[in-house]
Amino acid sequence: MIAIVLAALVALLVSLFGTRSFIRFLVKHHYGQFIRQDGPTSHLTKRGTPTMGGVVILVAAVLGWGAGSLATGRAPSASAWLVMFLTCGLGFVGFLDDYTKIRQQRSLGLSPVAKMVGQGVVGVVFSILVLQFPNGHDLTPASTKISFLRDTPVDLAFAGTAVGLVLFVIWANFLVTAWSNAVNLTDGLDGLATGASMIVFGAYLMVTVWQINQNCQRFVESTTACYEVRDPRDLAIIAAALMGACFGFLWWNASPAKIFMGDTGALALGGALAGISIVSRTEILAAIIGGLFVIVLMSDVIQIGYFKATGRRVFKMAPLHHHFELTGWGEVTIVIRFWLIAALCAGLGLGLFYGEWVVT
Repeated sequence: MIAIVLAALVALLVSLFGTRSFIRFLVKHHYGQFIRQDGPTSHLTKRGTPTMGGVVILVAAVLGWGAGSLATGRAPSASAWLVMFLTCGLGFVGFLDDYTKIRQQRSLGLSPVAKMVGQGVVGVVFSILVLQFPNGHDLTPASTKISFLRDTPVDLAFAGTAVGLVLFVIWANFLVTAWSNAVNLTDGLDGLATGASMIVFGAYLMVTVWQINQNCQRFVESTTACYEVRDPRDLAIIAAALMGACFGFLWWNASPAKIFMGDTGALALGGALAGISIVSRTEILAAIIGGLFVIVLMSDVIQIGYFKATGRRVFKMAPLHHHFELTGWGEVTIVIRFWLIAALCAGLGLGLFYGEWVVT
């Protein structure tokens, strides 16, 4: 438990104090945000606000994870390395996108194809490696079974090893792409994605701590209620570090934001959520815990699909938070209410997770 607390504390302090220095660096070099012209007019005042704050979130999370790992007295597990690879890999793709926006002085960075290719490469490497590295109990970081509160009987390897691997890679990349884009879409108002991410990773901290205490590897004989998760302690350390990093960054990202996380932070946090859900065997549960991100993503999907089919719009503007802006809600009001929705979704997910264990 000391390692988990240390990870959160180090990440929080690095993010809290490091963001201030990073803001000064960005302002000095005129690395500011460019605002899309078709968005709410109130956002035009945010033009020039420093962006790429996700760099600080990543550095803080990595240092927090490192400190927590050192406190355990052992090397980080394969699960931890792979989740951090996915997080930092997608963060790098986001950094390239942010840097392109700044260098070319436009609100659009990498082309959709280039961003998709970058996400795909990182996702495929992660998907293949996460099925390797069995431990002494013959557990790999992930399994080919689709998971909800734990692995379900639905196994993607039913058609053979090679076909199962391909199906798993497709499934895992769907999750990686969906979560990274969902967090990216949510990052449209000051503090919205940061606060929601802090809530979600806090919930996953509780899930992984419970998996530590009820892990099948701790029992001589496995019970039906234990969790077949390879490295829950390392996942708890990562979740704590990410929660702490978001907490410290939110001090500067809350309205009126002094800095934006940019795609660097949004893609990284989405990748971290996807990675933790896959390795903790809670892939579908993540859609409940991170329900706010799902709602925002679906509002965009519905808007695009309905417009292409009918030529009309469901919302005044997508994603959903911009719709409420155009209906007259204040930005702070929207953010706080969306945080409440994020907390309700996280609470519902935790309730389902614990309730399943109680009745098992």
